[in-house]
Formats: sequence, structure tokens, C-alpha cells
Amino acid sequence: MEPEMNQQRLYYFDWIRIFAFCLLILYHTGMYYVTWDWHVKSPDAGPAIEPLMILSSPWRLALLFMISGIATAFMLKKMRVGALLRQRSWRLLVPLIFGMFVIVPPQSYFEIAEKIAYQGSYAEFMQRYIAAYHGFCRNGDCLALPTWNHLWFVAYLWVYTMIGGLIAWLLGARLDAIGAALGRLLSGWRLIALPVAVLAAARYALVDHFPSTHALFGDWYNHAQYFFVFALGALLAMQADFWARVESLRWTSLGLWLCSWALIVIYWSIPDALASTTEVLQWKPIMRAVYCVCQWTAILTVCGFGRRHLNFDSAKRRYLTEAVFPVYILHQTLIVSMAHWLKPVKLAPTIEGVFLVVLTFGISFGVFEVVRRIAVLRPLFGLGRTPAWPASGHPAQELAAQR
Repeated sequence: MEPEMNQQRLYYFDWIRIFAFCLLILYHTGMYYVTWDWHVKSPDAGPAIEPLMILSSPWRLALLFMISGIATAFMLKKMRVGALLRQRSWRLLVPLIFGMFVIVPPQSYFEIAEKIAYQGSYAEFMQRYIAAYHGFCRNGDCLALPTWNHLWFVAYLWVYTMIGGLIAWLLGARLDAIGAALGRLLSGWRLIALPVAVLAAARYALVDHFPSTHALFGDWYNHAQYFFVFALGALLAMQADFWARVESLRWTSLGLWLCSWALIVIYWSIPDALASTTEVLQWKPIMRAVYCVCQWTAILTVCGFGRRHLNFDSAKRRYLTEAVFPVYILHQTLIVSMAHWLKPVKLAPTIEGVFLVVLTFGISFGVFEVVRRIAVLRPLFGLGRTPAWPASGHPAQELAAQR
């Protein structure tokens, strides 16, 4: 079996990571307009775009964890386990702590301003935030402070990387043999069925007892699904034959993904008056399996089409690869803050939503342009000590120089 790593870099994984992080901006903007609970809500919130939200909600974060596992495997080929764990701790924990005390607090401030009509100043709020005040409550639900909100992904990724590094250290060269065996096993129908079976087993066993909290401790259903796909990515990263099979199955995966998505939307759209009837409840176990089909086949679809069409380098890829993590750190605070400030303007939801997306991308990339040039700020946003681009560089300039 020819390992994928014979290429200097598998560029399609970078493009997929860029795509997945950009999708978060669209998704979190959508959270302002749907009926599901979120930090702030639009006065016009309703179910209209919920089917589109469901199109990505089962798999977008699982995809990011899988890509992170792949990246971890490639890094282990370049450095010792100890060096990897030190580097990842610096690149993840520093922005996590900075984010929790600088970037994230405005989200909680505007949340309590809207949900419980908090009238205190931001300075007063921050005093309580730092003191771990738990008295901001509504209907018995109290806001836990300090919080990491959307940065929970960073905390979970650090934990999974530490566990993965320990396993790699314990297994040594045997890890490659396990990855090769897994790559051979996941062929034909097993490529789809076996991961779906594992995800479904976790959902059947854990989701009722451990609903999603993103609180790290006790969040066992999320750990079961996210660490599983992280480990899959790490084990299969070098298996060229596996990724070739994923590419060849991309249209099959796409069909299964869209069909399972349609079934989920139909099931979740059943009126409340019917949802508790015996005829509907008996479908619940089946729909949990359908959810996992949607989850895994979407990941296969993105990876398959990515390998087919996105395995190329460019100046844009190099720029965006460095930019996406700072943009991710900033994006949700920008969305929540701007959504709150725009409420009195009373824009039409469609126009307002477009403005939120455009401004979030624009401000996030503007901040990145500043951060990447200032050495002391780079670690706070998860960037390496040395710029991937010169301070005066830009993709357009590099492309012009290449002509």
C-alpha cells in the first residue's frame, strides 16, 4: 500500500478545513434566526431555515475533529510525541485561555442582557465573570462563568491530542500496522457501514443519558463520537488506498447523505401533537441510525469530492490555512455582538443575515491582518511565532510574482 504521505502535503485536507471553519460562520449566523436556544435571538426567529441548518449540524464538527486527527498523524511523522504535545499545548491552550477572558465574555454579557434584562455595565459584569459568579439564572437554568462557549472545540481538541499522543507513545510502530489493517478493513460496504454502526451504538447508548453540554466533564456522548472520528482520522491519514476508495464512492455518499438529511428533516418537522404518538415514537430508534448515516456519509462526501477536486496548492490556500483559526476564535463574538447592536435598526432578516455574514468575515480577516504582523499577538490567536507570510505579503502579491 502506497502511503498518502509520499506527497509533501495533502492539500485537499487544508481546503476541507478552511471550508469547515467558514461553514461555522454561516451556521452560527443561522443560529440567531432559528427557534433553537442560543445566546441571543432575532425577534423574527422561526423554523424557516432549520432544514438548511440540519443539512450540516450532524457532521460539521465531526469533520473538523477528523481533519484534526489527520493533521496530528502527519505531525507525528515530523516530530517526537513529546515535542508534538508541547507544541499543541502552546498553540491550543494559550488562545483558549485568552479567548475565555477576552474574546468570549461579550457573548455572555449580551446573553444576560437579552434573557434576564441585566442592566449592569460591562465592567461590573466582568468582575462577576472572573469571580465565577453563577447567579445569572432564568427558569432554574444558570449561566456558568467563566465559559469557553464556541471555544469548547479547542479544549476538546487539546484533550484528544494529549490522549492520542499517549496512545502513539505506548504503541510506537504498531500504530502504523493498526492504521494499515483498519484501512484494509474499511473497504466496500464496510467503509460506510462499520463507522455508522459505531456512531449509532454510541448514540443509542449515551445520547439520552448524556445530552450535549460542551462542558468537557460528563459530556460522554460527544466524546464518544468526536474522539472516535479523531482517532479514525489519525489512523487512516496515511492510507492512500482508503482515501482513493472514499473518492470513488463520493456520489454514493452524496446520495445517502441527502436522502438521510431529507428523512431527518421530515421526522423533526412532525407536529408536536403527533410526535408523542406510538406510531411516531416507534420510528425513533431507526431515525437515530439515519442520523448517523447522515453524519458519516456527509464526511465521506466532503473528503471524496475534496480529494477529487481540491488537491492543489495555491497562494490562497497558504493564506487561508493560517487565517482560519484566528477567524474561528473571533467569529461568534462578532456575530452575537453585532446581532445585539443591530436589533434597534430592525432590518429585514434576510438583509440583516447577509450583513452579519459579510461583516463577520470582513472584521475577522481585518483583525487577522493585524495579528499576524505583531509577534506578541500571534500566540493569542493560535499562530506560530514566525509568520507563514511576510508582514508585507499577500496572496495577490505572490500570485503576481509567480506569473
